Amino acid sequence: MSKPPHPRPRTPGVSHRRMQIDLALQGGGSHGAFTWGVLDRLLEEDGLEIAAISGTSAGAMNAVALAAGLMDGGREGAQRVLRNFWQRVSQSSPFHHLQSGPLGTLAGPAADLLAPWIEPWKRAASLWGQQFSPYQLNPLNLNPLHDILVDTVDFERVRQCDKTQLFIAATQVRTGALRVFDQSTLNADMVMASACLPLMFQAVEIDGEGYWDGGYAGNPSLMPLIAQSAADDLLLVQINPIERAALPTRAGDILDRINEVTFNASLVKEMRSIALLKQLIGEEGRPAHAYRNPLFQRVDALRVHLIDGGASLAPLGADSKSSTQWAFLLQLHDLGVKAADSWLEQHGDDIGVRSSLDLSGALVS
Repeated sequence: MSKPPHPRPRTPGVSHRRMQIDLALQGGGSHGAFTWGVLDRLLEEDGLEIAAISGTSAGAMNAVALAAGLMDGGREGAQRVLRNFWQRVSQSSPFHHLQSGPLGTLAGPAADLLAPWIEPWKRAASLWGQQFSPYQLNPLNLNPLHDILVDTVDFERVRQCDKTQLFIAATQVRTGALRVFDQSTLNADMVMASACLPLMFQAVEIDGEGYWDGGYAGNPSLMPLIAQSAADDLLLVQINPIERAALPTRAGDILDRINEVTFNASLVKEMRSIALLKQLIGEEGRPAHAYRNPLFQRVDALRVHLIDGGASLAPLGADSKSSTQWAFLLQLHDLGVKAADSWLEQHGDDIGVRSSLDLSGALVS
């Protein structure tokens, strides 16, 4: 078993002061292990307090694991629960025993020996998924992630968590509207609703309504952080590529790009709205305390930051979002640690002072 990384030296820009920051965590299947790495690194910074988290799909799972761990061991507890969760995810893979055995642990070309056996099964599963709905293929609605969540995350501790606030997004099937679940009533079903891909799993029913993946309506939703958290710094952890250099021409690549655009659309729209509000507030030239609507005060004070995993994750391909081999998840985790390390080094001094993301460009161009 791979050991957790050794703690890194505290970042000079944040170690000498205590700053609150909000986190917005995207969904993206197993690429959420990149976010796990980001969180692992941020938790090493004693000067950073995570005031609130808005999470969707894999981002929601990372959020509840972190909250439960904070209540049961502080920062080290959060790191422990996050690691336990992703280890259990790796063990849920139908190819786990093959890939963790003698052949699966071989490095280099030898590891490719498994590919001819695994890939045909993956392709067959994909074709079946295009022809039949989960109500036909999985009438018992079995989902190993539900059991993993229940076994690794203490939701009673999550509901009682006073170390951070949680906002978990899902999409109501009937109306297409965004629903943000309240932390005080949060349970495993609500997190599963946030991660429910409709071609893979049956809609998750909450209070008589069916819900699909929150990525369709908010990936993640930023407004709850702005309106309800006390922090003025918001850090978005982006794991779905905004841009692709090459024009997709094959059917599979086209479908993958459609999914990327779809799951980024709500975020881009919300970022554009925030950029426009900040522009109008700036042109108004009115001091923050003079705004009648407190939301304008919050937007005026908002500082936005970005850890962009898209560039490093894009070459892995959309198929890799369903890959749960432990070695692969650790690779993603390490990418996340390095990305957070780099961001802290470059922008640690910006926290509490200025935005490090230019909203007039980047996501809103």
